[in-house]
Amino acid sequence: MGALPPESTNGAGRRSGGGLAVPMAWLCAEYLADQYLTAAGLAEPGSLEHRAALRALALTVHLSGEPAADEWLYRTAHEAGWPEWVEERLAAEEAEDPGGADLALARDTWRALRETWVHAADLGGAPGHGPGLLVDETARVWLPAWQLGLPLAHLAVWLS
Repeated sequence: MGALPPESTNGAGRRSGGGLAVPMAWLCAEYLADQYLTAAGLAEPGSLEHRAALRALALTVHLSGEPAADEWLYRTAHEAGWPEWVEERLAAEEAEDPGGADLALARDTWRALRETWVHAADLGGAPGHGPGLLVDETARVWLPAWQLGLPLAHLAVWLS
């Protein structure tokens, strides 16, 4: 996929002439994330899990700036420091284009992932590591939505 301009104003020039800025980079990232999640079939479309994974993956795709699944896999790996990376990339994007429509959607998405809390299986509390590890789904904890969506996003990219 070739590089797309971050915003389009239907020929009116970047935010000049009073044209409506269309967040093309964000819309493309969201579309790609949806394609990966739909193909993987890990969560029912419209479910809380699907929405959290869609937001996490769209944010990763958008902020990575690279249309490369290897980069997305690396970034969505739990131990890769994803929340810190998101904050750094958002700050860099804001420094480059503080009024961008893509930035506004990315910030709203990150806020929703941080501030929405879900009651889900405690994946972090599972004993041991390795194949055959069973998660006790009755052991539930409250966690921010990004912690639910990120592993699903990672798995969706890995499965493709």
